[in-house]
Amino acid sequence: MSDDLKNGRIVIVGASLAGLRAAETLRDEGFTGELTVVGEERLPPYDRPPLSKQVLLGRVRAEETALPRRREVDAQWKLGVRATGVDGDGKQVLLANGEQLPFDRLLIATGTRARPWPKAEQAALDGVFTLRTAEDAAGLAERLDAGPKRVLVIGAGFTGSEIASACRERGLAVTVAERGPAPLVGALGGAFGALAAKVQLAHGVDLRCGVTVSALTGRAGRLTGAELSDGSRIEADVAVVALGAVRNTEWLAESGLAAGPRGVACDAGCRAFNMYGIVTDDVFVAGDVARFPHPLFEYQLLSLEHWGNAVAQAEVAAHNMVSPGPQRRPHLSVPSFWSSQFGLNIKSVGVPTFSDHVVLAQGSVEERRLVAVYGYRGRITAAVSVNRAKWLEHYQRLIEAAAPFPPDWDGVEPPASRIPVPSDVPDPKVLSHGPTVALTGHLPDRRLTLRRWGG
Repeated sequence: MSDDLKNGRIVIVGASLAGLRAAETLRDEGFTGELTVVGEERLPPYDRPPLSKQVLLGRVRAEETALPRRREVDAQWKLGVRATGVDGDGKQVLLANGEQLPFDRLLIATGTRARPWPKAEQAALDGVFTLRTAEDAAGLAERLDAGPKRVLVIGAGFTGSEIASACRERGLAVTVAERGPAPLVGALGGAFGALAAKVQLAHGVDLRCGVTVSALTGRAGRLTGAELSDGSRIEADVAVVALGAVRNTEWLAESGLAAGPRGVACDAGCRAFNMYGIVTDDVFVAGDVARFPHPLFEYQLLSLEHWGNAVAQAEVAAHNMVSPGPQRRPHLSVPSFWSSQFGLNIKSVGVPTFSDHVVLAQGSVEERRLVAVYGYRGRITAAVSVNRAKWLEHYQRLIEAAAPFPPDWDGVEPPASRIPVPSDVPDPKVLSHGPTVALTGHLPDRRLTLRRWGG
């Protein structure tokens, strides 16, 4: 390996899961140079999935969710300071405090933030929350401890549904408002959304689908309820806005990189593209903020908000940052995620929204123990299990092999019905919560004025 790549200055912007795992991998791979990690939050890296689960249930305090360190990384940590730009020509990261950090290679791992309620005056009401940070979770858990009369959850994606589940487990009255036809349809399609709706209703959730929240109402600065698009009103003293995530790319607006609302585009080796589609060799990207092509999904650019993807991509990016060309490797792992809600353990491999049909491969909806397999143009692209996760490794191998859809039932207990039905993946525009996996295609995020280069 080249000694030059093992030395020099590497800056990582983003001090969450992807940033930490990348820093550890760099040291594991023999990088001995100067390593700086920049993070906007003051807390050292912590785990986000427990925030909408154990923390809201009062089982774990928000400050107890720190990520375990695999090893010492010998890095300079600059926490509580925001990156404001990248000077590509001068190879510097600009910070909000005026500091300029020179780099030889840069890793962008700035992730996402919660999409705020669009009306600032209403968002400022006491009792209105989003859930993304440890501080968010601590504040919301404290409010739930006080026993609100009703909690309104706006958006029925995974985060919104997990929040509603925690509230019901606490015995709190919950209303869920979702613009789309059912919970979870943005991640799992309409066929699965119908099951999710039944489960929420069976657990006492006041589920309102096909409606939007027109306004949050308040008195003397405190939330009192909401007005819905169907003309109904809801009294609530807590509202949680779960409208999906915003990728943290605004700070890259003048960087010359292919960065926009959908993320930062990169190749399969995690090297960022510039705004003209030319791959860079010194800027890398990983985690929720990345858009990357995947051959199993027709080279569509994927944006994933998954824990496992952040770890795997960070490790690939770090390896490639300190390896010469022939030794670089692609990030091609099959996406996977999990969710725990309303007594269901939901796990997924592949990309369920990259599908046209779905079939019940094992189990039954009535027993709430099943595996659903998704297909696109006659091949398997995803599988989702409910309380039956042990079979997912089998289906992951089928996805990797581009096996034909519907699957062969040899060696697998057959379900009552083997007839595929449309997966009914909705247009993201009709959802409140936004997709967990975004197939962002090949459309640019903004129009470019193309330059003509002389000979």
